[in-house]
Amino acid sequence: MTLSKRSYALVNGLNMYYEIHGEGQPLVLLHGALSAIGTSFSKVLPQLSSTRQVIAVEQQAHGHTADIDRPLTYEQMADDTAALLQQLGFEKADLFGWSMGAGIALQIAIRHPEVVRKLVLASVTYNRNGFYPELLAGLETSKPEDLAGSPFQEEYERSAPKPQEWPRLFAKVNQLDHEVQDWPPEVIQSIKAPTLLIIGDSDVVRPEHTVELFRLLGGGVAGDLVGLPRAQLAVLPDTTHVTLVDRADWLVSMITQFLLRTF
Repeated sequence: MTLSKRSYALVNGLNMYYEIHGEGQPLVLLHGALSAIGTSFSKVLPQLSSTRQVIAVEQQAHGHTADIDRPLTYEQMADDTAALLQQLGFEKADLFGWSMGAGIALQIAIRHPEVVRKLVLASVTYNRNGFYPELLAGLETSKPEDLAGSPFQEEYERSAPKPQEWPRLFAKVNQLDHEVQDWPPEVIQSIKAPTLLIIGDSDVVRPEHTVELFRLLGGGVAGDLVGLPRAQLAVLPDTTHVTLVDRADWLVSMITQFLLRTF
């Protein structure tokens, strides 16, 4: 893996950190909540950047990107990412998002469809019913200390401009999870970009929900009769929400084949 560039760009009042690796067609990596480039993509980035130009970004208050005086919203993070791509000169790119990052990618496809070529969405929901109820119930009692010593907290300690603001980030993510928008089915159906959906078989996202999303995006048809759709679905066995991004060989193989396929 060759690191081409590590820098910051001022977008929408945010000094946004990004890295560029490799050469080829652009692929944007969008990390999960309370995570950053390392904990989300360290296992897959070397292989993906061997054939693609990978642009890995860190959202507001995450990783190297400092927080500013505004809440975290999917809409704003989508706008920030689209503005970054425009500033860097990328007219169109493929997007690979995990968890919160998949929600950001979905919002970019809705709000800025002109910049999206293909979508890879891992562990994504389009409404609150996509999560298991016990996860939503756990948000009510969760606190920053719950993740003390975790890879997420340790990465934040290493990279954040103000490591003491971990509780502030935790609170903002908790608010984001509480206020997540339900996107109407017709909005999802309006997405034209070919999409690969990925979940773990023991994810925090309900498999029934992912199948609903798959159908809204045009999947769930008899391909032998009507042809293969623009949406694909992969369920990784023996895989949780957190361990999904560790399945490097599976992910790289599926993502590479999907991005190369002509639709």
